[in-house]
Amino acid sequence: MYKKLISPLLFLFDPEKIHNFTFFSTKLIFKIPLLGYLIKSYYKVEGDKLTRNLFGLTFSNPVGIAAGLDKNATHISEFEKFGFGFIEIGTVTPKPQMGNPKKRLFRLKKDDAIINRMGFNNDGVTKIKSRLDGNYKVIIGGNIGKNKLTPNTEAKKDYLICFKELYDCVDYFVINVSSPNTPGLRELQSREFLNDLFTDLNKFRNNNKNIKPILLKISPDLSKDKIIELIDVINKNKIDGIIATNTTVNFPELKSNNKYEKGGLSGQPLYDKSNEVISFISKKTGGKLPIIGVGGISTPEQALNKIRAGAHLIQLYTGIIYEGPGIASKINKELLNQEL
Repeated sequence: MYKKLISPLLFLFDPEKIHNFTFFSTKLIFKIPLLGYLIKSYYKVEGDKLTRNLFGLTFSNPVGIAAGLDKNATHISEFEKFGFGFIEIGTVTPKPQMGNPKKRLFRLKKDDAIINRMGFNNDGVTKIKSRLDGNYKVIIGGNIGKNKLTPNTEAKKDYLICFKELYDCVDYFVINVSSPNTPGLRELQSREFLNDLFTDLNKFRNNNKNIKPILLKISPDLSKDKIIELIDVINKNKIDGIIATNTTVNFPELKSNNKYEKGGLSGQPLYDKSNEVISFISKKTGGKLPIIGVGGISTPEQALNKIRAGAHLIQLYTGIIYEGPGIASKINKELLNQEL
C-alpha cells in the first residue's frame, strides 16, 4: 500500500517538508488508543535467529535505522513499534544549529536515491538529552559530531561534550567524521586526530561502571590504504566497531534530472560501493571487527547480501523513504528463513 498509494502522494511535495509532516502525523496517529499495540503486533518480527550479540549489547534483530532520520530523538518509540532492532539518533552537536540553507534534500526517483546537504541540523545535545529518559525498549545509538563553526583544531572538544552529556542516555556511540556536508569534517578521518580523540574518549569511558561501545563511521570514498590506516587506529585504541558507510560525493552515472545537486548521495547508487568497503574490512580483519553495514538497502535480498559481505548489523535510511517503514518487517521475516 505504501508504494502504490502513500509514497506517490508524498513524493509530490518538497522532501524536507514531507519529512516534517510525516513526523508530525506519526505522533498524532500513535496517540490513537491501542494503535501502537496493533502496529507493533503486525510489524514486529521475533525469533532467536534474529538476535545479535555485539560489543556487549543484545539486539533483538539486526535491522536498524541509520543516523539522519530521527536526528532529534523524537520518534524512538514509534520506530521501535515498526520492528527496528536499534535506532541511531543524530548527528548530535554541542550547540543547536540550523544546518545548511534550504533547499538541501533531493529525491532522485529514477535512481531510488537521495542527495542531502543538511549540515547536521539538530536541536543540540542539551535538548536531545532531555528526550532520552531511559524508558525505551530498543537499543539507541548516539551519533555525534562537531558544530559547523567549530574549527577542526578544536573539534575534539565538541565530540567530548556530546560523549559526556549523552553517556548515560544511549547504548553506543558513533563518531561521525565522514559526513560530506560540514566543511572540512572529512579531514578528521586522520590517524592523528582519531588517536587523540579516542585516547580521551577511552579515559572517560574506562572511568565509568558501564563501558559504552564506540564505533567509527567512515566515508565510502576512502582509498583502501586509508581504510587500512583507520582499521589500525581502531585496533590500537580498542574501538568496538565500524559503520560502513556514510554517503558518497563520488557519484556514479545517474538517471535523474536533479543529479547535479551538491551533497551526499545515498540509496541504490551507493549499494555496491558500500558492499565493497564492507567486504574489504571484513577480509582485512578476519571478520572479527563488528561492522554495521549501511548503504542502498531496499529489499530483503539486498539486506542479505550486505550481511554476506561481512556486516553484522545493517541500517536503513533511504530504503525507508522509498519502501516505507514496513521494510524492517520484510527483512526480518526473510532472515528467519535463511541460514547465514
